[in-house]
Amino acid sequence: MASSEQDIAEKLDALVRGMTGLRHDGRFDEPNLDGTPGDYVSFDSWEWPQGVGLYGLMRLWVQNDDPALLQTLEDWYDRRIEAGLPGMNVNTTAPILALSEIWRRRGQPRYGKVLDDWAKILVETMPRTPEGGFQHNVSDRINDDELWDDTLFMVALFLASYGQASGQRHLVEEAERQFLVHARYLADPHTGLWFHGWSFDGRHNFARALWGRGNSWITVGILELIEMAEISSVVRDYLLGVLGAQIDALLALQDASGGWHTLLDDPASYIEISATAGFGYGLMKAARLGLAPPAAADAGRRAAEAVMSNIGPGGVVENVSYGTRMGHDLQFYRDIPIQPTGYGQALAILCLTERLHGENTREHA
Repeated sequence: MASSEQDIAEKLDALVRGMTGLRHDGRFDEPNLDGTPGDYVSFDSWEWPQGVGLYGLMRLWVQNDDPALLQTLEDWYDRRIEAGLPGMNVNTTAPILALSEIWRRRGQPRYGKVLDDWAKILVETMPRTPEGGFQHNVSDRINDDELWDDTLFMVALFLASYGQASGQRHLVEEAERQFLVHARYLADPHTGLWFHGWSFDGRHNFARALWGRGNSWITVGILELIEMAEISSVVRDYLLGVLGAQIDALLALQDASGGWHTLLDDPASYIEISATAGFGYGLMKAARLGLAPPAAADAGRRAAEAVMSNIGPGGVVENVSYGTRMGHDLQFYRDIPIQPTGYGQALAILCLTERLHGENTREHA
């Protein structure tokens, strides 16, 4: 039985509470390269899980125009900016995306310089691989000459968002370049899915893992890119072709539960709910925009039901895999532990927000 709009709205409220209540319990202590402690769990740190979490909250605010939610977002950014921002890398760029989307709608002067400085330094100093891709350096590791699919969501979307909002076309073009370079090396022409990573050192795709959440960054990322910025028609058509091939593969791989496995083509690997939420969001949105067949909307709604069934009583999304490094064998992905995270919360928020949006669209069609 499909959940009602009231059920979904209540779950969304719970997800927000669950996100802002996340706390680092010491289970994953990962020191950064500069010696500072890494916090990839709580809502208080400037890192990629929190960045994706902020993006989910921002998208919910765009949908419901809740002033309290906007205040939560602005308060978070004001605290972190006052405390001093960390060094720039792929993952510490993730939180700046939601700030860019808030600024393009609200135009707060106090955020303009932060955004402009970050974009300028990013484009000029971010280490690059051959062919100009952003090397996937993170706070606790240098990944020489490596492309990861995560980079597109964490970095390229910010450049597209801020470039469009600030009238700096070269930033949008840089975002386009990153999507094209990453698609060249990570999109598998045989399956339509994406590999987790590529190394120019040895020229290989590591374990050739068709990793669930990594693929969901692409499903979400391509749709966000074409919505955020004026993408050239040739690049847009190319990326939508890539997305269409991925969607065809995803429809064939969805589990009877409505979810997807953490290794998409391995039914023995566990069902992973952050990827399921990302796919649900992307499939429903693509169908709503006329970019995917009705079957995609049906699959997305089944995914939303799976997400709903994995939200605990405290509003915390269960069965979310912890942050995943590059695996050199497939067993590595099967063994990633389960841990509530900001990105699990955010992808669930995106999925359920789109579920409501789709229902409202159909009612008023």
